[in-house]
Amino acid sequence: MSILVIGAGIGGLAAARALALRGADVTLLEQAEAITEVGAGLQISPNGFAVLRALGLSEQVAARSVRARAVSLRDYRKSEVLRLDLTQQGGDGFLFVHRADLIDILAEGARAAGVKIRLLQKVKEVDAGDRACVRLANGDERHADLIVGADGLHSRVRPALCPTQEPFFTGQVAWRAIVPNFGNQPEEVRVYMGPHRHAVVYPLRDGSILNVVAVEERDAWVEESWSQKDDPDSLRESFAGFAPELRAVLERVNEVNLWGLSRHEVAPLWHSDGVAILGDAAHPTLPFLAQGANLALEDAWVLADALERSGTVAEGLEAYQSRRRMRACRVIEAANGNAWKYHLAFPPLRFAAHTALRLGGMLAPMQILRKFDWLYNHDVTRG
Repeated sequence: MSILVIGAGIGGLAAARALALRGADVTLLEQAEAITEVGAGLQISPNGFAVLRALGLSEQVAARSVRARAVSLRDYRKSEVLRLDLTQQGGDGFLFVHRADLIDILAEGARAAGVKIRLLQKVKEVDAGDRACVRLANGDERHADLIVGADGLHSRVRPALCPTQEPFFTGQVAWRAIVPNFGNQPEEVRVYMGPHRHAVVYPLRDGSILNVVAVEERDAWVEESWSQKDDPDSLRESFAGFAPELRAVLERVNEVNLWGLSRHEVAPLWHSDGVAILGDAAHPTLPFLAQGANLALEDAWVLADALERSGTVAEGLEAYQSRRRMRACRVIEAANGNAWKYHLAFPPLRFAAHTALRLGGMLAPMQILRKFDWLYNHDVTRG
């Protein structure tokens, strides 16, 4: 079976390896001149780590990651509100990893499985059919039994399946930066919750650097682009009233990216004759549950598994969407609902909410963790 995968991101590379390991003839098309990734961290949770394990890449990823031991929710000026001990929730599967490191490992894994990676291949459009076709910007055409669109937010493959629906700006923007870990923050993610904004900080690699993501509510529209630069002083000004430890981290920011957060509808149709989509091409998610990469890994495995288990490509693609769409919708809905909880501005309401979290953490910490069993304990590799 010949398969073209469009996009050398996390989902595309994972799908390429998963399909090639099952005997498919896989070619991956990437428009960039090299498989690189801008500096940023991401969180792998047990549901995503299960896929990396099944792909035979878990040891390599773990060796280049920081094992996450806790989540610390903090009032923006005061003390810790709630600590969640991740070691009580199968902590081996909670990792902080630099996105570039994960991409490197997945690319090496894809090549080792026999995937042919072709760079400088800019896709213009895709046609579905018995021999689906990719038309490139240089005029070339490529045909395959199956085309897999893993080409992200601005997918060229998704329009071949369903009309593109316009996203809407959420009224929130996010900064992203990498800074030195001079304060020796331990192996935990710290979330600083404040009026109309919050910041997330966690260590990467050997713990020598920190990943910073800061979100602010804003009326003015901002472009949805990870590569857009901003003035670090703008970030520092927005979080000037936060705890000294966070301000010390932000003082080290020399370069920062800013992007507008938009909400996209989950694609109503994920497949057609000879075409399928996965990851952000199918279901972009807001970064309030740290599940974008994990969902893409889940998609990649289920797509390959469903095709292997089915008698025809059409049956396999139908099974893939059936197994994935409701799961993705549930995760995205949970992520959408998280932002306001971090941004409580009315002091009495914030005090009441934080008091409830403190009491819950003291009286029944495991009960809080169990609320996420449906998310983290979901293992697509077990069928």
